[in-house]
Amino acid sequence: MRNILEISKLLLPLFVFLAAHAAPVKADAVTDWNKRAGDIIVASGIGPLPAERALAIVHAAVYEAVNAITQRYPVSDLKLQPVPGASVVAAVAAANRVALTQLVSSQTAAIGKAYHAAIAAVSDEAAKKAGIAVGEQAAQGILAMRADDGASGQETYRPVTGAGVYIPTVIPEAPQWVARKPWLMSHAAQFRPGPPPELSSERWARDFNEVKALGRFDSRVRTAEQTEIARFWEEVMPPVYHGIVRSVATQPDREITQNARLLAAVTQASDDALIAVFDAKYHYGFWRPLTAIRNGDIDGNDATGRDPSWKPFIDTPMHPEYPCAHCIVSAAVGTVLQAEIGNDPTPVLTTVSKAAGDVSRSWTSIDAFMQEVINARIYDGVHYRNSGETGARMGKQVAKLAAEKYRLGKE
Repeated sequence: MRNILEISKLLLPLFVFLAAHAAPVKADAVTDWNKRAGDIIVASGIGPLPAERALAIVHAAVYEAVNAITQRYPVSDLKLQPVPGASVVAAVAAANRVALTQLVSSQTAAIGKAYHAAIAAVSDEAAKKAGIAVGEQAAQGILAMRADDGASGQETYRPVTGAGVYIPTVIPEAPQWVARKPWLMSHAAQFRPGPPPELSSERWARDFNEVKALGRFDSRVRTAEQTEIARFWEEVMPPVYHGIVRSVATQPDREITQNARLLAAVTQASDDALIAVFDAKYHYGFWRPLTAIRNGDIDGNDATGRDPSWKPFIDTPMHPEYPCAHCIVSAAVGTVLQAEIGNDPTPVLTTVSKAAGDVSRSWTSIDAFMQEVINARIYDGVHYRNSGETGARMGKQVAKLAAEKYRLGKE
C-alpha cells in the first residue's frame, strides 16, 4: 500500500502536465468572447479595478442576452422579453460589442473586427437579426443600470504632510473606489474585517519576519519555485483568473447559459470583492512591508528588527496593505467555482500570467490555487500572511452572495 501511495505522488505532476497540455476542449461563444474581451481590455491600458468592473458589465449583459433566448434560469436583472429562436452567437457578439465600445472606446477597431468575424459565422439572417437586437438591448440595459455606480467619482486623496514638508508625490490607487455601488453587497463595508494585528503581538512579529525573509528582493531563503510563484502572481489583470474559470466552463457537456451565468457570477463577485477590500484598505491605512521593515525599530516589538535597505521582490502596489486584494479576488473566484462544481470532480485548473512571460500554472484543487495566491504575495514582499488570510475570508463571503443570486449548482 505504501509503495502505491509513493508511486501516486510521483505520477501526480505528470498527470497535471498532461492534462494542462492536452488538446483544448471546444469553447462556446461565451468563453470565446471572455478571452477576447479580456485581451481587448488589457490592451486598452485601463487598470485592474476598472478592468474588473468592465468585465462584470460585459458578462452581466451576456448572461441577460443568452438567458432571454434559452430561458433556462429564472434569475434576471433586466426582465427582457423571451426571444426563442434568436442566435445566441449573434447575441453574445452584440452584447460584447456594445458594452466594450462604451467601456474601452480606444479599442473600437479591435472590437469591431472580432464582432464582424463572429456575426459572419451566423448564416440564418432572421436568427442573426433577433440575436443582435437582444444582445444590444441587454448591453444597453446593464450599462444604464451601472451608469451611476460611482466608478467615475473624482479622486480627492489628501496627502498627509506638514506645510513645506516634502513627501513622495505619487497618488495612491483608487481611493474613490470605496464609494462605488456594489452588485451583490448592500454596501462597501458589509464585510469589513476587524483591524490588523497589534504591533506588539506575536502574530505581527511572525508576519513581519516571514515577509522580511521570504519577500526580500534578493532573498536567500526563497526557493526557486517560490520565486516562480511570486513572479506568476505579479499579474493583476482579471484574465489571470478567467483562465481558471474557463478550465471549468470548457468541460464537456456544459451548456452555454451555464457558462454565461458562471461568468456573470464570477465577475460580479470579483468586482464587489475589490470594492470591499479597498474599503478596508483605506479605512485602516496599514503600512506595507517596505515601510514597516525599514522602520522596524519603532513598532514597539522587540521581536522585529529594522533593515534600512530592505526592498520587496516586486514593486509595492500604490495602496494600503490590509487586507490583500489578490487574495480576496482569488477566494471570490474559487468559492464561486466550488459552488458551481458542487460534488463533481474538479478539473485541472490552468491559467497564464502575462507578468511572468505567458507562463502557465496548473492546480488540481481550488484550495491549492487559493492558498498559492496567499503565499505568492508574501514571496512578492508586498503582504503579510494575516492580510492574505483575512482577504480570503472576505472573498468567500462575497462569493456566497453571487452563488445565492445566481443559484449556482441548481438547475
